[in-house]
Amino acid sequence: MSASINLLDSKFQSKGNLSVEIDLSPESINVPAVHQVVKALLANRRQGNACTKNKALVSGGGKKPFKQKGTGRARQGSSRSPLMPGGGVAHGPTPRDYTQKINKKLMNKAVNAIIADKHQAGKLFVVESLPSVAKTKEVHKLLSERNLFPALIVAADEKNLILRSAKNLQYAKALPVAGFSVYEAVKFENLIIEKKALETLLERMV
Repeated sequence: MSASINLLDSKFQSKGNLSVEIDLSPESINVPAVHQVVKALLANRRQGNACTKNKALVSGGGKKPFKQKGTGRARQGSSRSPLMPGGGVAHGPTPRDYTQKINKKLMNKAVNAIIADKHQAGKLFVVESLPSVAKTKEVHKLLSERNLFPALIVAADEKNLILRSAKNLQYAKALPVAGFSVYEAVKFENLIIEKKALETLLERMV
């Protein structure tokens, strides 16, 4: 399904309409798909390397700590018991893999939903060519004058200087299209994407 998006020049002035092969109707905003993808992306960031020693891993404890009867204490067979000082941890964390698989069909639905949602809300800005500005002050001025904070900027070229100059901005983030993330797009209100980057993103969805 083709749709028409307003195309902006490098100064964010309207230049005409851009026809893209994507469904931007409200029906294409699949909230469960976005939720599932964001949840998986956050889970995949977890290291899962927390580790404690259980009773089997604690050293020592071969000898019975004290005699069975006559002490008035509860019987103990090993000093490695979780009930004893220096013993193992009961039900403690062990290294595990939190990775959740995201299939291509689900990811495509989520990306489509994000773009459609931003478009419906008037928060999608497709720029013919992003200015390659080297100073953070220039990027801040560019966005603040047009009231575009907070914003996610997606560039087509990994060598675009805006990727570096936007790093110190508190309410903006710049990414190359290869690193486009549904989670980052959800976090920021405005989505500023270069025309070529949008085309690359849509090609990946085929």
